[in-house]
Amino acid sequence: MTTSPLERAADSFAAELGRHRIERGLSKKQLATLMGFDPSYVSHVESRRHRPTEDFARRAEAVLEAGGTIWQRFKEYDDLRHTRSSPPHRDPPTPGQWMPPGTGLIVEHEAASLTHHEDGYHCVIRRSLYNAGTEPVTRYLARVAVDRYPSDPGRSNRHHRDHPLTFSELRLRAYRDDRGEREPMHWRAKHDRDAFKEFWLLFENADGRFPLYPGDRATIEYEYRVGHEKWGPWFQRAVRVPTRALDVRLDLPAALDPQVWGLETSLSAEEGPLRTPVSRHDERGRAIFEWATENPPLNARYRLQWRFRHAPPPPTRNGADAARPRPSDRMRSAGIVQRGADLLRQPVRQLDLPDEAEVARDVVDRLRAALSRLDEVHRFSRGVGLAAPQLGYTCAVVVIRPPDRLAEPVALLNPRVVDASPDTDEQYEACLSFFDHRGLVPRPLRLDVEHARPDGSRLITSFEFGMARLVAHEVDHLEGRLYVDRMASGVPLVPVEEYHEVTPAWRY
Repeated sequence: MTTSPLERAADSFAAELGRHRIERGLSKKQLATLMGFDPSYVSHVESRRHRPTEDFARRAEAVLEAGGTIWQRFKEYDDLRHTRSSPPHRDPPTPGQWMPPGTGLIVEHEAASLTHHEDGYHCVIRRSLYNAGTEPVTRYLARVAVDRYPSDPGRSNRHHRDHPLTFSELRLRAYRDDRGEREPMHWRAKHDRDAFKEFWLLFENADGRFPLYPGDRATIEYEYRVGHEKWGPWFQRAVRVPTRALDVRLDLPAALDPQVWGLETSLSAEEGPLRTPVSRHDERGRAIFEWATENPPLNARYRLQWRFRHAPPPPTRNGADAARPRPSDRMRSAGIVQRGADLLRQPVRQLDLPDEAEVARDVVDRLRAALSRLDEVHRFSRGVGLAAPQLGYTCAVVVIRPPDRLAEPVALLNPRVVDASPDTDEQYEACLSFFDHRGLVPRPLRLDVEHARPDGSRLITSFEFGMARLVAHEVDHLEGRLYVDRMASGVPLVPVEEYHEVTPAWRY
């Protein structure tokens, strides 16, 4: 039986709502309370028994802070609904209001440029902003991240630890441009790490404050400089705020014969080449590379990389380092599917229990046996988990061995997170499918997980602290997610060689 476009649009809205609710760690009852709705109504919308209303969509968008995606799915549904029912005339939307009031700040256009000079790189970011929210905007969060040797993370981390980037050398300057009048903007540091800086651009200066009020537009511009010794051959733009258009420009010396290419990644896709080519033209001894896109998805990342064919090649690792097997090689030899495989990015199927009880037992036994073999490869002092797709199976089974090595491994069939604590923390995690790195990941301190017994009956089990983190990590695998999808934008992975210098254990 085929479904109509209207039914598909309603299904898309319900799926988007459920995805953001789960990502925020909210139960349907908690979301309903925050939205001011009866819990049964939220449940009925997610299960497609009730169609969404405009008021419901606006409140869901505001509460879940979905960056406009929930509202966009509603508008697609609503437009189809009105097309079918021939509604009375409605006024067209206010220009720029492609999301509902309360959505917050929108970047209508970002233009980012990077220029190579003899003493380093000069970066200029210009953003045209629109306040679609209900409150004045008084600050804007910006970031600077450097990576001197992007193809050698260990070397890059050591380099930046010995030669940290400082705010003073950035020579950061910012302005607000409102109808041709440029106002200097003050800024305030938020995070200061060796290779990562995060700061607030403030809508104020020595002469006073100039907030961006609801319904108003303004353009902000900020610029900074980084020396060659700290800037690697890459320039990345991450979409952290709803954005309508993005332009990127590289200005490089033509005499160095630059070659430029681009990569993109998002929450729903692995890293791959840019979907449109980077253009080039030369002027006055400079090679100008330009690339643009419209309506990029939230959390997408676009990276332009280059090499100078007339520059000396970078030094390589010595022979001893190159000959030493990487942790990921040891995991691969143990039969663990590695990052980049399509299987790790595909949601698995639910087991049909009790009909597939024997299949379930067999997969559980194989996962437990694999964990035992891995003890010969690595000592897992904080517990370890393994999901079926990491061994090549496409069914919803995970096995987790608690941090207490005397405890029996926990097997979960068809697990589904039904509730999560609003309290979270950030700890470093590892993944058997890319064991060369560790990443700082936020997770709830408690999870309630519904899962099945082999006879098909279901139960809910609560997990806390380290065990909750392990379970969340493995359940993500069943949904095609990796822990890098949970990391905050701009936070780098830590090479395993450097990890024990960062933090040796989880702290609970």
